[in-house]
Amino acid sequence: MSVDRPMQEEPRLTVIRPTRRRLLRTLAVALPVPLIGLVLLMASGNLLLPLQRVVTIEAKMASKRDFFQDPEVERLLMKHGFRVHITNMGSREIAVQDVEGYDVVFPSGQPAADLITRERARANHPALTYRPFVSPIVLATYRQYAETLVDAGVAEAQPGSGDRPLYYRLTMDRFLNLTSEGKRWSDPDPDIGIGIERHGVRNSNKILAQTSDICESNSAGTYLGLVAFVENDNDAPDDTRTADRIAQRIKPLLVEQGLPSSERAETYLSVDGQSLAPISVIYEHQFLAHQIQYKADEGRTDDDRVLLYPSTRFVTEPQLVALTKDGARLGELIRDDPELQHRAMELGFRGRDARRDATSDQLAEFLTDRGIPVPVTSSDDTRAVLPRLALLERMIQRVGGCPPAEAGE
Repeated sequence: MSVDRPMQEEPRLTVIRPTRRRLLRTLAVALPVPLIGLVLLMASGNLLLPLQRVVTIEAKMASKRDFFQDPEVERLLMKHGFRVHITNMGSREIAVQDVEGYDVVFPSGQPAADLITRERARANHPALTYRPFVSPIVLATYRQYAETLVDAGVAEAQPGSGDRPLYYRLTMDRFLNLTSEGKRWSDPDPDIGIGIERHGVRNSNKILAQTSDICESNSAGTYLGLVAFVENDNDAPDDTRTADRIAQRIKPLLVEQGLPSSERAETYLSVDGQSLAPISVIYEHQFLAHQIQYKADEGRTDDDRVLLYPSTRFVTEPQLVALTKDGARLGELIRDDPELQHRAMELGFRGRDARRDATSDQLAEFLTDRGIPVPVTSSDDTRAVLPRLALLERMIQRVGGCPPAEAGE
């Protein structure tokens, strides 16, 4: 016998219709997340990246690759649709090798750029050049070595630099005399050395400035030209006979340094730099970039490392050489974009004021704001003039035993 059970009702789904107030409250909580993301994308310049064409620039660069490999510079370039792929080599090496397939080349100074543009003109392939910033050639050293040169009457602290100056003025002819006379850092006998032991260092090596490979590097070639200018009574050699005579005279000042490295700044800023190269020829921006980063990380400047500014000075003017239309677009952007120019200053470069064809004062203001001493260049210092390109090349080949610089071979 079966028992009838009461039938159970199907469960009902209750749909609650949101009121206008509840709907607004829910949207108010949810919307800020995508809105904040949208604002961040717009601020970073990345909002339209998936929609725009990104051009990869093939480039050969020397020391100025520091600028293009900076993450903030990479971000700003991407914002404008550029990605730069860099082949790294020395400035003169760039000039003597084939540039086919590249959009830009960026040697660190004018001589190498002139070699490239000259060869391009001969081949009926003219190139545009851009000068976005400048950086003086300097001699980087360590405090004990700088103070020893002060004791010897060869250097002096820049005015107003305090008890522990970062910058010194180096009297070039006196410094070169120490090298030509074979003087050494150690030994209190003034006929042999200049007594660096007084500052707690022992180093019996000869006194000289070490450069990168003269056959490859703009800084080395420029330093050769500066030394030649001083040795020729503050005048650039202007004929082959004089160039050959001066090259023979200054060769010992440049080739007794042993095997040169490809990048002196890396050695100078390394932990073992002081034992490897007491004085290195580098660019000012490399030192300033180190001090800017050091101050940001440590809250103070790196007082162990200092700069010697030659009394006979030379300001290098790196030229970006555009070989294609895309390369020209990149050159114009680097030269004219305010954000990229500001970032160059943050990396220690002296920006160029295109309206006055002169370097701007913004770097000095930037360093002052961050509590970093500002280097000064005396108006009395002589500005060195390099020999004309053919003579400079002749001297480089004779001093360094370098092959001829024929671009494209």
